[in-house]
Amino acid sequence: MTVSADEAPLWQPGPERVAAAAVTRFQSWAAEHHGAPAEGGYPALHRWSVEELDTFWQAVAEWFDIRFSTPYETVLASRTMPGAEWFPGATLNYAEHALRTAEDPLRADAPALFHVDETQAQAVMSWSELRRQVGSLAAELRALGVTPGDRVSGYLPNIPQAVVAFLATAAVGGVWTSCAPDFGARSVLDRFQQVEPVVLFTVDGYRYGGKVHDRTATVTELRRELPTLRAVVHVPLLGTTAPEGTLAWADLTGADTEPRFEQVPFAHPLWVLYSSGTTGLPKAIVQSQGGILLEHYKQLGLHCDLGPEDRFFWYTSTGWMMWNFLVSGLLTGTTVVLYDGSPGHPDISAQWRVAEQTGATFFGTSAAYVMACRKAGAHPGRDFDLSRVQCVATTGSPLPPDGFRWLHGEITDDLWIASVSGGTDVCSCFAGAVATLPVHIGELQAPCLGTDLQSWDAEGEPHLGEVGELVVTAPMPSMPLRFWNDPDGSRYHDSYFATYPGVWRHGDWITLTGRGSVVIHGRSDSTLNRQGVRMGSADIYEAVERLPQIRESLVVGIEEPDGGYWMPLFVHLADGAVLDDDLRTAIARTLRENLSPRHVPDEVIQVPGIPHTLTGKRIEVPVKRLLQGTPLEKAVNAGSIDDVGLLRFYADLARTRH
Repeated sequence: MTVSADEAPLWQPGPERVAAAAVTRFQSWAAEHHGAPAEGGYPALHRWSVEELDTFWQAVAEWFDIRFSTPYETVLASRTMPGAEWFPGATLNYAEHALRTAEDPLRADAPALFHVDETQAQAVMSWSELRRQVGSLAAELRALGVTPGDRVSGYLPNIPQAVVAFLATAAVGGVWTSCAPDFGARSVLDRFQQVEPVVLFTVDGYRYGGKVHDRTATVTELRRELPTLRAVVHVPLLGTTAPEGTLAWADLTGADTEPRFEQVPFAHPLWVLYSSGTTGLPKAIVQSQGGILLEHYKQLGLHCDLGPEDRFFWYTSTGWMMWNFLVSGLLTGTTVVLYDGSPGHPDISAQWRVAEQTGATFFGTSAAYVMACRKAGAHPGRDFDLSRVQCVATTGSPLPPDGFRWLHGEITDDLWIASVSGGTDVCSCFAGAVATLPVHIGELQAPCLGTDLQSWDAEGEPHLGEVGELVVTAPMPSMPLRFWNDPDGSRYHDSYFATYPGVWRHGDWITLTGRGSVVIHGRSDSTLNRQGVRMGSADIYEAVERLPQIRESLVVGIEEPDGGYWMPLFVHLADGAVLDDDLRTAIARTLRENLSPRHVPDEVIQVPGIPHTLTGKRIEVPVKRLLQGTPLEKAVNAGSIDDVGLLRFYADLARTRH
C-alpha cells in the first residue's frame, strides 16, 4: 500500500470538535499541572507521553481520579520488559471504578447497559440496578468461599448477566475468565482447565442466526471435566430450570446488598484472556486490575472520547478481548450496548439496526463486516437513522481503503472513521482513534498515548516510511503480568521478547508515515518474502477482494526444499462466480496495478471456504504448515477453528503436491 504524504484527508475534525475533545482538555490540564506541551496538538502530547512516561501515567491517574485506597510509592519502579513494575504500594479495585456513576444521584437511574438480541427485544439496566446486582452476587461469591486470586469462569453470551458476573468477580478480587457459548467443549476446556476455576456461570443455550442452540450437554461435560469447581450458576437464557447441583442466577442476585470492593494491589490479576491457540494450547494471558484500569481509562476516555452522554456499541462476543474493552466503557460513565446475536441476521444490516435502535454514538465493528456490507450493496445511512453515530471504529484486520470510502459515502461525510490495531496480549490498542486528528484513507490516525510504537528492521533499527516490525520500546501498564502456568516466564518471553531483547515485538508489519499515521500490512509471522522483499498479506486481500467475484481470500508463501518459493492465492468465490482465465487475469492485473508484479501469486486456487479462528481471523500460519507437509493434528488446534473441515482441503492439497 502506497502512502502519499500530500494526499488530502478524507475527514478533518472542525475547530469546535477539537476544542471539545477530551484529549484537548487533558492536554491543557496536563500542561498546567505536569509540564506537558501546551502547543503542538496531539503529536506534541504523544511525544511527551513517551518521553516522560512516568509523568504521563501519573497525569492519567489524576485526570480520571483513580481511587487509590493506599498510595503508590512511585509510578514505575522498573521499566524492564518483561517485568515492568507499575504503581508499587498502591491498592484499588476495578469494579469500584466501573460502578462509580451509580453513586451520582442524578445518574443512578440512567441506563448503564442496553441489551439487544436478534428478536430486537431490548432490555435496559440502570446504574443503580447494576450496582445492586453486583453487590448481591459479590456477597454470594464470598459466601461460596471465593477469595482474592480465585478464578471465576463464564460460559456466557454477550448479555447483562455476563457483565454482572465479571464485575462481582472483580469486586471480590477474583480472576475472571470467559468463553462464548459457540465454543465447543474441547475449546472451552483447553482454556478453563489451564486456570482451574472454582465457579462456573453457564447458560442453558443461546440464540444465533435465527436458531436456538441448546448447550445442556456441553455444560454437563464442562462440569465433569473441571474438578476444581465448587459451584455452577445456571443462567436460564432459554427459560429452563436450574439442573440438579447448580445454583439459580435469580437466587444469587436478588438481595439489596451494598457492594464491598476488595482493595487489591495494583498488579493483582483482573482476568485471564486467551490467544487464538491455532497451533497449540491457547496462551492464558494474565492482566492486572490497575494496569487495565489505567489503560482503558486512557483508551476510552481520551482516544475514543467517551463520556456520560455516549452510547458505546462494539460487536463482539465474550470470547474476544473486545468484550472486555466494551465493558470498560462503564469506567467513563458511558452507556454500554450489548448485542447478543449474529452479525448477519436477519440480514447483513443487523449491526446498523442495533445502532439505530439504541442511539449508539460510537459504533465498533470488524473491518470484515464493513467490507461485507459494501459487497452486499447495503445502504445503512439511507435505511437507518444513524444521526447519533459520531465514530465508526473497526478492528480485527486493517480496514481497506475501499472500506473508508464506503463508510464516508454511506453513513455521512462528517464521520470520524477509526481503524484501530492492538491485541489480546495488551487488551488495548497500539494505534488508532484520535478525535482531534484528520483521517487519511487506509491509515490509522496515530500511535496511542504512552505507547512508544516504532517500525524496526531486522537489525533493530527504527525507520520511517518503510515496512518494518511493529515494536513497542517502553512498557505499557496493560502488558501481561505473565502467562498462566509459565513459572519461569519462558513462554511469555519467547512470545514477545526473543527477537529484540527487552523490546516488545508484536508480530505485525507496519509503516509509520511522515505525517505520523500508521499503516498495518498484516501479520509478520506469516510473512510473504519474495525475491528478498517482504510483503503483507493484508495488502493483497484488500486489492483482490475489491473484485465482486471474490468473497474472501487467503495467501501464504511456502519455502520449498529445493530453494524455490511458492505463493498460492486461495479464493472463496461469490455465488455464481467461476474461476476461469478471465478472473485469473483480472486478479493478476489488480495486484500488479495496485501493488507490484511481486504480489501476483504463482497459482490461484478455488477453495470451499477460508478457515478462521473462533474470533474471525484468517489463519495463515496453520495453512502454511499444512502445505509444508505438517499433519493436520499437529498443524492446528482443531478446537480453535471455526470450521476444521475446511482445513482438510489444504491437507489433501499438500498430499498431492508432495
